[in-house]
Amino acid sequence: MGTEAYILGGIALLVGLAVGYMLERVRLGASYRTKDQMLEDGKREAEVIRKNGEIAAKEEVLKRREQLEAELSKQRNEIRDLERKMDKRESTLEDLQENVTKRERMIESMQNRLTERLKTAERRETELTRILKQEQEELYKISGLKKEQAVERLLDRVKTELRNETGQLILKHEAEIKETCDSKAREIIGMAVQRYASAHTSEITVSSIDIPSDEMKGRIIGREGRNIRTFEKLTGVDVIVDDTPGVVIISSFDSVRREIGKMAMQRLIQDGRIHPTRIEEIVSECQKEIDERIMRLGQEAAQEADVPGLHEKLIQLMGRLNFRVSYSQNVLRHSIEVAHLTGMMAEQLGLDGDLARRCGFTHDIGKAADHEMEGGHPAIGADLLKRYSEGEEVVHSAAGHHDDIRPDYIYTVLVAAADAISAARPGARRETLEKYAKRLEELEGLVCGFPGVEQCYAVQAGREVRVIVDPRDVNDREAAALAREIAKAVEENLTYPGEVKVAVMRETRSVEYAR
Repeated sequence: MGTEAYILGGIALLVGLAVGYMLERVRLGASYRTKDQMLEDGKREAEVIRKNGEIAAKEEVLKRREQLEAELSKQRNEIRDLERKMDKRESTLEDLQENVTKRERMIESMQNRLTERLKTAERRETELTRILKQEQEELYKISGLKKEQAVERLLDRVKTELRNETGQLILKHEAEIKETCDSKAREIIGMAVQRYASAHTSEITVSSIDIPSDEMKGRIIGREGRNIRTFEKLTGVDVIVDDTPGVVIISSFDSVRREIGKMAMQRLIQDGRIHPTRIEEIVSECQKEIDERIMRLGQEAAQEADVPGLHEKLIQLMGRLNFRVSYSQNVLRHSIEVAHLTGMMAEQLGLDGDLARRCGFTHDIGKAADHEMEGGHPAIGADLLKRYSEGEEVVHSAAGHHDDIRPDYIYTVLVAAADAISAARPGARRETLEKYAKRLEELEGLVCGFPGVEQCYAVQAGREVRVIVDPRDVNDREAAALAREIAKAVEENLTYPGEVKVAVMRETRSVEYAR
């Protein structure tokens, strides 16, 4: 049993080895066949890929060739267009060159003709001069006049003709200029006055003081007059105590002193204690209050007029103008109004409105010190402004707003115009009767001195003068020249507010009677 088992086991092992060997042979054979087949497939695929690549490359080459041919065709077309344009430009240049050549020949020909004409004209001028000279000599012989006499007659005739032509030109140009200037001036001044319309009242400085009873007069005078002497010495005013019941009068040329005296006297009367020591205390208090009030008034006025940066001394002087009147018009209010009007007109003209207001505000500052310094208020004001480092325009406006000097700056002219507007307001200022009558007499006397004037009348408070001329001596054209001469003479010889209208009237009457 054991041997058979070993034999069976050996046979089984051999059978197993044989079967395994056969299976390995079978597997190896199948592998060889698969590899060959794969190589064959690979070769076929490679051939297919190569052919596809060649086809794609040929297609790409064809496509690129088509693109290049299209670009080449486009460039050829552009080159042809450029060639056509160049040909056209060459043709145009040739035409231009031909035209220039023709014009040069024409200009040369015209120059030659002009040269010939110029020579001919010179020859004719020489001949005409010679003929005129001969004719003049013959005329001198025929007329029997000397050369000087003939020249004098000719000049008289030319003068008469020129005078007529001058009158006609004056009428024409004056009408045009007047229309333009009046329109522009009315527009500027009207807008300025409309924008600044302030109430005007006539102000009169009152220097009379009411007292409760006439017994107070004796206390004001004091024992042996010591109270009134002390008061007058401290205040610099004159106290007039007369027989007028219930009134004591304070008199002084300085309005500030008069205001201090008035205030001090009123307080002494209210207090009742009137003696030298009390008078000194009250006057000192009033002086301080007036100084503070003056400074406050100056500051408020500068702020109202929109004029910043003034020196403290100038502000104080402007405040003093509140106690100064000119023809019953308060000078400080007048200065504020002139500042606004000047600034508005300057802004409408495209100028510096701030500088214009400064010029207008300070133009009358000399009136605050004209009692203390020599000279008129324009010169005093200019000196004060220059002393406190104001600009040339401001100084010149103060010095020249009354036409005392020739205006070098437009701001001076504007200040003068605004000053006249403010002064011309109804009720702003009043003129004495004697001065008014004298001014009208001077105006009529000046106009009556012109040749050909028969009568003249000053009307509208001297703002218009009507001149009646002899129609046999003055014709229509000469009347225009005469009006201009009269206006110029009035400007040079007379002083007047605003402007004076000169109206020359010439009338011819023909009278006949029917019988």
